[in-house]
Amino acid sequence: MKHLLKFLKPYIKESILGPLFKLTEATFELFVPLVVAGIISNGIEKGNNPYIIKMGGLMVLLAVIGLTCAVTAQYFAAKAATGFAASLREAIFENIQSRSYTELEEYGTGTLITRITSDVNQLQTGVNLFLRLFLRSPFIVFGAVVMAFTVNVKAALIFVICVPILFVVVFFVLIKSIPLYKKVQNSLDAVTIRTRENLTGIRVIRAFNCNDEETTAFNEKIDSLKSIQLFAGRVTAIMNPATFLIVNVATLAVLYVGANEVNTEIINRGELIALLNYMAQILVELIKLANLIITMTKSLACADRISDMLNDGENRVKTVGTDKENNPFEKIDTIEFKNVGFTYPKAKKESLKNISFSAKKGEIIGIIGGTGSGKTTLVNLICGYYSNSEGKININGINMKEYAEANCFEKTDEKEGSEKIKPFDSVFTSLLRDKTGIVPQTAVLFSGSVEENLKWGKKDATEEEMKTALRRAQAYDFIFNDKDGLNTSVSEGGKNFSGGQRQRLSIARAFVKEPELLILDDSTSALDYVTEREVRKGIRELASDSVCFIVSQRAAGIMDADRILVLDDGELAGCAGHDELLRTCTVYREIYKSQFPEEELPKMEELA
Repeated sequence: MKHLLKFLKPYIKESILGPLFKLTEATFELFVPLVVAGIISNGIEKGNNPYIIKMGGLMVLLAVIGLTCAVTAQYFAAKAATGFAASLREAIFENIQSRSYTELEEYGTGTLITRITSDVNQLQTGVNLFLRLFLRSPFIVFGAVVMAFTVNVKAALIFVICVPILFVVVFFVLIKSIPLYKKVQNSLDAVTIRTRENLTGIRVIRAFNCNDEETTAFNEKIDSLKSIQLFAGRVTAIMNPATFLIVNVATLAVLYVGANEVNTEIINRGELIALLNYMAQILVELIKLANLIITMTKSLACADRISDMLNDGENRVKTVGTDKENNPFEKIDTIEFKNVGFTYPKAKKESLKNISFSAKKGEIIGIIGGTGSGKTTLVNLICGYYSNSEGKININGINMKEYAEANCFEKTDEKEGSEKIKPFDSVFTSLLRDKTGIVPQTAVLFSGSVEENLKWGKKDATEEEMKTALRRAQAYDFIFNDKDGLNTSVSEGGKNFSGGQRQRLSIARAFVKEPELLILDDSTSALDYVTEREVRKGIRELASDSVCFIVSQRAAGIMDADRILVLDDGELAGCAGHDELLRTCTVYREIYKSQFPEEELPKMEELA
């Protein structure tokens, strides 16, 4: 939790004023039983109506002041809590954005969603209640004990015995609850993951008629969450009954002692009522404190989870440390792989091994291979989403790993510490991705308009540039057939477009940028052959001033590339033009023959 307190720093004033106004309200509240005692003893018993009216007016005044203080305290507490939650969400989102693919895969989408939603909401509630009650409730409890001593010492001793017992109960519940609520939030992660999978794959579930199986699996996750919540609830449920029992026993003791004191005229009826009121105040505040403890227990569990996630980035270097003024990648001329290997975390087998090739500006490099051969992994290494395990990746002759280690440095205030990101990823983010256009395997569009989606590629793109990109991507006709044109609405995930239309819009978004490094990862799989051929013409127009990589399952999609990389089980089976590969590469020949079975192929040359 200490790590998260920095997010409250901008709200120090509100965090101080909120509790102070609550203390002021509590102070006035402690005087109310004494006023009531005066009304009974000096007003009602003596029939002194003017006194009753005067003290009644005083009670109204105390109530108005207390209400004003309470509302003001609530305002400051709410402002601090909402501001804290907003800053924390921003930090979590930035942390997620800074993470490499590997780290995101380790955490899982469901866990990250729970962190930024449920966990932060719970923390916001905890901060709000804490600022309102953490001083007020203990102040009234101990204040009531002190005020009881001003009324009658003998009866006040009951308060002295009662309060420590109550705090022992509260402390016991606190110690037992924190680990339980951590388990609750972890179980909630599992439910979120299952829910997301079902929502994303609802069409597949229905297509395979697996509704009942998925419902059963979901119910198992829910039952697991319910059982943990019930157990945690039973532990925290001890709080209120135990509090009521102890306070009611103490109230009976006060009545017994007080009645004897009244009979012997040591105290009067008004003072006995005052003692009972103070005991009632203790009961009410302890109930509030119990609820605060339960909420804070949940909040602390969530805070630990968020802190673990944020602290996980403490050994990374901030992007601002890269030297942009002396950027050696101002123009991307060459990309070279030298004996590159890559293994996914926790994987037993290498995904890529001993990959060597080079690409120059103006070249189109095709990448083809069977399913699981490492095509997407290869382009992810080119994009810098992953860092190679072995070998060298050189851009303009510079080894990216070595450059990252030599040129990424911290530029933060030493007193405040530093927030850091992975060096390799930070170099790509700050220096290279501005010059890179990527069309991922799955077409991703964002809700808004077509224009807003295209401007992800280039923020200041003109209308003519966007129209040119749409023409090259063969998306112009279906966009401008709509009367809205570039203002055509895009629903969440682009679900108001077909698969092929989404792919063409994704390609247009990369084309708008006119990047120096263009990567298309099987991004024409939903297009027919005629449309794909026209898109390739658009790629050729852009390729004259860029390095272009095209991943495809279809030989027709890359056969006119300058060179084709043929991958087989993570290894480079061939690297040449289409005609040469047909003569020299068995893997490429088999792929081509499977797609063009009737075409007569050249005879295979013997491979050395």
